[in-house]
Amino acid sequence: PSSSMTAFAFAYIDYLIGLDWSPEQISGALTQRGWLDVPSHEWIYQYIYQDKSKGGKLHLHLRHQKKYRKRGYKNTDRRGQIIDKTSIHCRDQVIDQRQRLGDFEGDTVIGKHHKGALLTLVDRKSLYVHIVHLGSTRESSQTITCALDRLQMSHAYSVTFDNGKEFSEHKRITDAGIETYFADPYKSIQRARNENTNGLIRQYLPKSSSFDDVSNEQIEQIEFALNHRPRKTLGWYTPSEVMAGFYTVALAA
Repeated sequence: PSSSMTAFAFAYIDYLIGLDWSPEQISGALTQRGWLDVPSHEWIYQYIYQDKSKGGKLHLHLRHQKKYRKRGYKNTDRRGQIIDKTSIHCRDQVIDQRQRLGDFEGDTVIGKHHKGALLTLVDRKSLYVHIVHLGSTRESSQTITCALDRLQMSHAYSVTFDNGKEFSEHKRITDAGIETYFADPYKSIQRARNENTNGLIRQYLPKSSSFDDVSNEQIEQIEFALNHRPRKTLGWYTPSEVMAGFYTVALAA
């Protein structure tokens, strides 16, 4: 595609593509930040594929279409084994309104052949994600310890988990003063922000990958990338910017 953009503008767009931002995220974020003559996401796609035709590698940063497997009978061993859980339908209205930071959704992402797992905790308002490498086990004691550590670090009010048995020791979180809820079985839409974030993580760690050789440094890099990627639902701000803006307003009040 032809454009009147400067060499700097092209270089900056190349840089954002290299951060794994989608063309829509780039166009939206540049518009939100006050750029003039922002290229459309269609133009950026054309630019990427023109680069590919010349042997370039920008296209490698595009998200690939993912095939989602339906959760069925093969996964039932992870469900229905949690005692004394509180249903998502008992959740306070303020949590559903997403007007405050500190209400999280939690889940695990599993490595190839069920070897290795990541704990993911996503703030419902800012979409800020915590990712913790659980190693080769998903024992509830370790999972809840890691979850509690990150939730307390974030001054969490609540967390809503899926029904994986790795969350069976949830009472430890409740006892720490953090309200703990569980979504209905097979209702991933009730934790849509967590599910979407897990899908973004799969861009870096596809289902064909083993987590055995994934280092904590790699996990931190993925966490950083996602928290500094603009989101359409945030008005093209990044989760980190939403967090920072919220605390700036709170301190000024």
